[in-house]
Amino acid sequence: MRKLTNDFGNIVADNQNSLSAGVKGPLLMQDYILLEKLAHQNRERIPERTVHAKGSAAYGEMKITADLSAYTKAKVFQKGEVTPLFLRFSTVAGEAGAADAERDVRGFAIKFYTKEGNWDLVGNNTPTFFIRDAYKFPDFIHTQKRDPRTHLRSNNAAWDFWTLCPESLHQVTILMSDRGIPASYRHMHGFGSHTYSFINDKNERFWVKFHFKTMQGIKNLTNEEAANLIAKDRESHQRDLYEAIERKEFPKWKVQLQILAEKDIEKLGFNPFDLTKIWPHKIVPLMDVGEMILNKNVDNYFNEVEQAAFSPSNIVSGIGFSPDKMLQARIFSYPDAQRYRIGTNYHLLPVNRARSKVNTYNVAGAMNFDTYKNGKAYYEPNSYNDSPKEDKSYLEPDLILEGDAQRYKPMDDDFYSQPRALFDLMNEEQKKQLFNNIASSMDGVEEAIINKALNHFEKISPAYADGVKKALNK
Repeated sequence: MRKLTNDFGNIVADNQNSLSAGVKGPLLMQDYILLEKLAHQNRERIPERTVHAKGSAAYGEMKITADLSAYTKAKVFQKGEVTPLFLRFSTVAGEAGAADAERDVRGFAIKFYTKEGNWDLVGNNTPTFFIRDAYKFPDFIHTQKRDPRTHLRSNNAAWDFWTLCPESLHQVTILMSDRGIPASYRHMHGFGSHTYSFINDKNERFWVKFHFKTMQGIKNLTNEEAANLIAKDRESHQRDLYEAIERKEFPKWKVQLQILAEKDIEKLGFNPFDLTKIWPHKIVPLMDVGEMILNKNVDNYFNEVEQAAFSPSNIVSGIGFSPDKMLQARIFSYPDAQRYRIGTNYHLLPVNRARSKVNTYNVAGAMNFDTYKNGKAYYEPNSYNDSPKEDKSYLEPDLILEGDAQRYKPMDDDFYSQPRALFDLMNEEQKKQLFNNIASSMDGVEEAIINKALNHFEKISPAYADGVKKALNK
């Protein structure tokens, strides 16, 4: 029989009854097992993520089948390379107890354990986002959360914000379309969404977007189907992913890239770093470069899924950033959130820890259990061969900048052409779902805000506005 112990290995003689001063007396402070159990229970929850709180995850690997050496020197993208990974899916707006099948964007965050350190690609199941300037991000997230007065979610707040920030119309159209509620995490695409850099061994830069196309096929739920499912199972996506992997029906995604030479950005005709816009495939075609598979469930949800920490600041040689203003802000905000939520040394937890050699002078801090192995020096620069030093051969090429320091002025105010292109691709059934989904999401929204939304829809397409009006019975 395995003997029960406390957290420090002390054998527990009685785990059912507290120490008390007689049958009718109070409890004794010396009952250290009771105190340990209660104190630990009080601390069993770390602060949940402000966004992406409800998640599911699994381990897998990515294999590259194309020769990308002309574009990047990153080992993770060399032909034949197989890289272990951890992929966390999530809803975005809801809390940790939200139902999986709610209408929401889905997070698609991948931690690649590369030979050169961890590379985190923090994306969604959409290629765009609601805003392009991080200055608006806290306010946007507030509209997706609970009203501090009523503690209720507010359709009015969401639509008020969207109608005053029309750059969100593209993402709103995707969210309200038939793809707004995926049937499962296995049956949706994933995107890096932001623009990143590829850098080759000649120190040439290319701009790149990452796509992960489900090989299970796209499957979605209508509002009615989702409502029926939520009534029976609030963990439908978690259950589906876990059980599929247990059955060895390992989900797969085709890995595709869009690559644009640094000198060719004018081909797009708009800011290539605008997160509210896609790169048209006719201008920058998709390239098939590999395959991603998930083939192992986690063993401990809290340790591996809840404490998993992703950040676009985790980057490897041959992959870099871009002037995407949302990406620039996330480089700061993600690791800052993790230090607050999990702790200073969150990078030492097994799910977050790099599988390559780590040599850092960041030491100490709460819960640091690492072995110090930097030789004589605990600083840099230093004079000792056995102590880590910088390596300037890993410097990226210069990024040419121009213009004055100023508050962000977008290159264009074209909020309508890309949503129009998406709307025109929809068949009649998809358009009908779009109209009905928008109408149902406007329950409780003030008339003036609804009219502002209709004015925007009219600029996308008169048919768009008319369809929503009919669904609203206007």
